[in-house]
Amino acid sequence: MTAIDEAELNDLLGRFVGDLGATASAGNVVLGDRLGLYRALADDGPVTAAELAAKSGTAERYVREWLAGQAAGGYVSYDPATGKYWLSAAQATAFADPDGLALPGAFELALACLADEPKIRTAFRTGEGFAWGDHDPGVFTGCERFYRPGYVANLVGAWIPAIDGLAARLSAGASVADVGCGLGTSTMILARTYPAASVTGYDSHPESIALARKTADAAGLTDRVDFRTATAQDFPGSRYGLVTTFDCLHDMGDPVGAARHIRRSLADDGVWMIVEPFAGRSVADNLNPVGRVYYSFSTFLCVPHALSEDAADPLGNQAGEEPIARIATEAGFGTFRRVAETAFNIVYEARP
Repeated sequence: MTAIDEAELNDLLGRFVGDLGATASAGNVVLGDRLGLYRALADDGPVTAAELAAKSGTAERYVREWLAGQAAGGYVSYDPATGKYWLSAAQATAFADPDGLALPGAFELALACLADEPKIRTAFRTGEGFAWGDHDPGVFTGCERFYRPGYVANLVGAWIPAIDGLAARLSAGASVADVGCGLGTSTMILARTYPAASVTGYDSHPESIALARKTADAAGLTDRVDFRTATAQDFPGSRYGLVTTFDCLHDMGDPVGAARHIRRSLADDGVWMIVEPFAGRSVADNLNPVGRVYYSFSTFLCVPHALSEDAADPLGNQAGEEPIARIATEAGFGTFRRVAETAFNIVYEARP
């Protein structure tokens, strides 16, 4: 028997404990979000478990256990001298502010993926796909919350300015197609920021389009934005000044076909903004915490959906720049360049 490297084993066990704690705590994070516990802590802390239970309309014994676990994970602050808990400014931004980092949404997405594990296990054995619309509903809302903070922080302030002349063109009233819009966060950011623009969100999932319409109505944006069910290969319209695909090109069974349709739909001087998950050139470049998150989600979401659309070899969300560039070139785009990036996304510009 091969001798075990004790240092390597201990390092592996340390990683395991951290992973198991994160996995087990995911449900507690979602509970805290849905029950309003984080919000109550942000508004009223420092508080005891009994005080938080009273303020949130929950049972003290459950809350006491929940608080201790959250403090152990560093998501909640605790003073052993007083027995009180609260959220620091950073913790409140991460867990309690709907316009902040919205980290509970990522856990919501993870839990929804786990709920689909039996179906993905079957897909592993058969090689068949599993369509986006067949997932647990938490996938749709969790995915929107996972990406929303990055779009809010970067779309208008950094990504659009990185493309020459685009902000001015949108302000002047360009037509926009947001393809694969999901629940419409990116679509509504564009419509809210550029009221003169004509903005339409397209998605192949009818339930997501219904939720997007409901959100737009609640936000008072129905006069600025429209949502329609359509795929990336057949969405209507022509001479768009801007077509966007936010974190969805890699999910498509026929990304080249989508790119060709996008090119035909653009005005001669139009722009295709492609936002994709951050990824390096190779697997070795992606062996890091962000890559681990993305590969894990891709196994449950991106690759299965692309296979459900008969992809021969799905891109996966860690495809990186070179495959995206090849898709644009094969579709007939004349220019392609990388214009911006964050820790979670890379933004590309393609022009006819």
